[in-house]
Amino acid sequence: MDRQVFYSIIIVCLNAGNKLINTVESVFAQEYGGYEVIVKDGGSDDGSVETLEKKYYNEPKLKLCRKNDKGIYDAMNQAIELADGDYFLFLNAGDSLYDSSVLGKVTRFILGDKAKNKKLPDIIYGDMYHKTLDTVIYPAPQINDFTCYRNVPCHQTCFYNRVMFDERGYRQEYNVRADYEHFLWCFYEKKADIRYFPDMVAAYEGGGYSETKENRKLSAVQHRAITAYYMGKKKAFKYRAVMLFTLAPLRSALAGSRYFSGFYNKIKTYLYGRKGGSVL
Repeated sequence: MDRQVFYSIIIVCLNAGNKLINTVESVFAQEYGGYEVIVKDGGSDDGSVETLEKKYYNEPKLKLCRKNDKGIYDAMNQAIELADGDYFLFLNAGDSLYDSSVLGKVTRFILGDKAKNKKLPDIIYGDMYHKTLDTVIYPAPQINDFTCYRNVPCHQTCFYNRVMFDERGYRQEYNVRADYEHFLWCFYEKKADIRYFPDMVAAYEGGGYSETKENRKLSAVQHRAITAYYMGKKKAFKYRAVMLFTLAPLRSALAGSRYFSGFYNKIKTYLYGRKGGSVL
């Protein structure tokens, strides 16, 4: 295939209804055509997959896999086995690419970066619009120990070079934090070349799997185990103390509020620019 960069856009779903169609349509609307869409369905019975098949029955860029799985990360791992892309992007049904120019812009960024550094970046991450909060989430422009502890970019905004999955996929024992664990594995074990793409990538629906009330406590337990493993218990404890001392729970509440999140993110972004990503 004659191409510059080829993407595998992976969408996992289960009884997603019209959200599945909306997410797929955001990919098929892309002006840049070097992509495939892999829909991994875990056994939906709401008619959503049948609707998708009917709408795109003759679309060669669509790969549909209907197979039981053990959860979201097992579904992602199954989809990876089908992927032919140079880069993988994982979306949940309900999320979408921000606009029709995303893949074209990311491609120009990747190729420009390759020209300067003689190799393709391992991970590219960008900005995200949060639909529920009606605000833009700007990630730290540099990845370091503290940003790894506090808040790595959402997987909906991360383009992974396929080599980041050559050795292994997501570890399913971290059933609400496997994407976080994998990002830290890339950073600490693989010494990944991670680059910030300063533009919008995805529109995130909100209310993700790890954000449900029943999973928040489990998420915190898994976060503690993952950070202790990759950073060491002493450094992880230090960062946890820093977070408590700097009122992290209050700041998280502001970031998650529809009324205050916009203001909070503007202040955070300003400080990122002034301090190169080390801001709390």
